[in-house]
Amino acid sequence: MCWKPEYILLIVSSTLIDYYAGIKMAQEKNKANRKPFLLLSLFTNLGLLFAFKYFNFFSDSTRALFDYINIFYNMPHFNVLLPVGISFYTFQTLSYSIDVYRGEKTAEKHLGIFALYVAFFPQLVAGPIERSTRLLPQLRKENTFDFVRVKEGLLLMLWGFFKKIVIADRLAVVVNTVYNDVGNYQGFELIIASIFFAFQIYCDFSGYSDIAIGGAKVMGYDLMKNFNRPYFSKSIVEFWRRWHISLGSWFRDYVYFPLGGSRVSMIKKYSNLLIVFLVSGLWHGANWTFVIWGALHGSYQIIGYILTPIRNKIKNLLQINSNGKYYKLFQVIFTFILVDFAWIFFRANSLNDALYIIKNLFVFNLNSLTDKSMLNLGLHEKDIYLSFLLIILLLIVQLKQRNTTIIKWILRQNLAIRWAIYLLSIYSIIIFGHYASGKESQFIYFQF
Repeated sequence: MCWKPEYILLIVSSTLIDYYAGIKMAQEKNKANRKPFLLLSLFTNLGLLFAFKYFNFFSDSTRALFDYINIFYNMPHFNVLLPVGISFYTFQTLSYSIDVYRGEKTAEKHLGIFALYVAFFPQLVAGPIERSTRLLPQLRKENTFDFVRVKEGLLLMLWGFFKKIVIADRLAVVVNTVYNDVGNYQGFELIIASIFFAFQIYCDFSGYSDIAIGGAKVMGYDLMKNFNRPYFSKSIVEFWRRWHISLGSWFRDYVYFPLGGSRVSMIKKYSNLLIVFLVSGLWHGANWTFVIWGALHGSYQIIGYILTPIRNKIKNLLQINSNGKYYKLFQVIFTFILVDFAWIFFRANSLNDALYIIKNLFVFNLNSLTDKSMLNLGLHEKDIYLSFLLIILLLIVQLKQRNTTIIKWILRQNLAIRWAIYLLSIYSIIIFGHYASGKESQFIYFQF
């Protein structure tokens, strides 16, 4: 509404239609009779999403195809602002409609509580994408003040602010400098910027999730975990169990399983995987770079499944111990390289930029290795080194979280250590935080 007051009509319309559809489906015992109301919900929500997010993308793609075969096509652009959070709240309310249709959730009869579920403010604009089976029952319970719960929530928010302001926003300067002018960089600059983006997007998005989850916890509500040390994954399959968990599980339950999941032929299973990741890429943005990003992750998984017997034979032949720490380290590094390569398409401003980066990623000018201008990446040289130290700190903290959360670890310390950590974190955010104005300081997933 800060942008355009009339945009409130979108979430109001989605809420009212899905509330009505849920009530009507609950009145029908026959599943076939519920289907028209499910379709009403699907067409409404996906229609709004298509109109505001994808119409121009498909129109431009159709125009390019028709131009190629010399067919005249003249569909005007739909020039509107993308409503904040539309990808998140449409998926959240769709999950409710599908759950009611399946009989996994009773319809919510209280319009106010249902509207609160759709527009729960901590996670409204960038998730986690909550399920009706988890959040709706919590909105009906009575909450009393709980000091331990409030403290845990505030600590989680503090950690989220640290990741966003101190780490992500500092790395963003280098990433934006290079990726917004890729033609002037090659070799080490592109590698550094690409590695920095992997940690920028993680700290930015997981930082937001921590703030949202922590804020909800202060008020007495438990939101689902959205990240679980994804860069310690030993495979792409494992990465997607740890990264943006709420979205990954949404696509698994509402797209992959209905398509047949893994209980089909091998070819069908692979096509299902590819469809899910293509749709996931398109969900992130109306651009071919996101589609390719999704296709890469789908292809990674398919190739991984195909090569599993060969990998096992090689391991047996070389007598490689799968539980060995060096083999696990190799798996983690290799998985990160694959993920980071795909991030190039996710971050690049265009397909041409992404291809330029890939072609020039390992083009090194030996004369520049000792030239200080190599570090002319938008940050002072000391800030570059600080950025690497912050990434190392992040990884150390995450290693510490193998068996517990950082919050629980802090709360187990004595009073002096706890308050030293609290004050050090607050002053670190104030002193080392990188503060920018406007779009540069926004959370990345606000654009989706």
